[in-house]
Amino acid sequence: MNSRRDFRSHRAALFDGIEEGGIRAPAYSSREIHEHENDQAMDSLHDRVSVLKRLTGDIHEELENHNQMLDRMGNVMDASRGFLSGTVDKFKMVFETKSSRRMATMVASFIAVFLLVYYLTK
Repeated sequence: MNSRRDFRSHRAALFDGIEEGGIRAPAYSSREIHEHENDQAMDSLHDRVSVLKRLTGDIHEELENHNQMLDRMGNVMDASRGFLSGTVDKFKMVFETKSSRRMATMVASFIAVFLLVYYLTK
């Protein structure tokens, strides 16, 4: 008797969608439909989160590179500032100790050299 019950259940499973007038579409419950839509939305959100995670990783890496570059540039600027302040101090010392005639001669020679180099490169 058990085999006859199995036969009916297999037959019912096989011909479940067929009715007398034609084929009946499978009826999904609204819960199944909502679950399917939620799964699709979750997959979409997962993809978006993955893209944002990669993007933030790239931004972090770029910021680290820029911070290192700015640190190196700051160190170079500090060294240049030290060199320039030393040069300015030497000029101040030269201009304060020399006479005004020597200073005028030195300024005139700088201007002459500048003009000479300007015309030679032109």
